[in-house]
Amino acid sequence: MRYGIEEINYINIMEKSTKAKIKDCYLENDLLVFITDEGEIGKAIGKAGSNIKRVSNLLHKQIKVIEFNKSPEIFIENLIKPVKGKVYKDENGTIFIEVKDMAGKANLLGKNRRNLIKIQEIASKYFKDIQIKVV
Repeated sequence: MRYGIEEINYINIMEKSTKAKIKDCYLENDLLVFITDEGEIGKAIGKAGSNIKRVSNLLHKQIKVIEFNKSPEIFIENLIKPVKGKVYKDENGTIFIEVKDMAGKANLLGKNRRNLIKIQEIASKYFKDIQIKVV
């Protein structure tokens, strides 16, 4: 994937402001999503969210920070937060997200499965041939 000038600038601003190592960045509508390296999320968020608030005010965008993990199940669990769901992998390598309440499921899927497709795209960047299904 290639980054444009805008994404590179966002990553640089976030890294300089928080001293956290940023792995990835993408923009959807007015939400700016950063993926941090493992163990860097505390630095990125800051005490009581101070770093996020400062960068959000500087960029005039809402910010969400997700921590990367080498395990696809844990990474997907981090991606879908604040939706609570059980994430597990079957023997074929398909990852299932089990959500009990309908509101959480609707939030996870989004209109026309848009949110699930976005989760699939992000996970595919880091894990090859990954399939995600919601049950």
